Amino acid sequence: MTGWLGDAYLWVKAAHVVFMVFWVAGLFMLPRYLVHHQEGLGDPAEGPRWVKREALLRRMILTPAMGAVWLLGLALAAHIGLFDGQTGLGWLHAKLLLVVALSGYHGWAVGYSRKLAAGRPTLAPKTLRLLNEVPALAVALIVVLAVVKPF
Repeated sequence: MTGWLGDAYLWVKAAHVVFMVFWVAGLFMLPRYLVHHQEGLGDPAEGPRWVKREALLRRMILTPAMGAVWLLGLALAAHIGLFDGQTGLGWLHAKLLLVVALSGYHGWAVGYSRKLAAGRPTLAPKTLRLLNEVPALAVALIVVLAVVKPF
């Protein structure tokens, strides 16, 4: 299956990067929404506003962008031979591991937003603020792996 995208490879790669930017932008926003949502739980009018904002962000940006990133990324991986046993793709294995972890973080953030919607915060505000930095660290590592291909 190596090389199966042919001349479409660069278009698929460009689309992958575009949807990655959308997804990561959403992952930068949602945790900050969660902080504000948790801080606003004492105000009965604020909670429903944050629930609506978070749901829109998930429905309009986060979930569709993540799906596109995965679909396009797997197509790119197949193109360069990941599923054919191509050698020299250690960087891609590491990148995929980080993307799986980032997808898990996405799932955690969505789950935590649902806890907040139910009025059940479980994290200290400082911990929640620290967890906001996870996407930035993951994306920095993913970009280095994809561009430098260190192994």
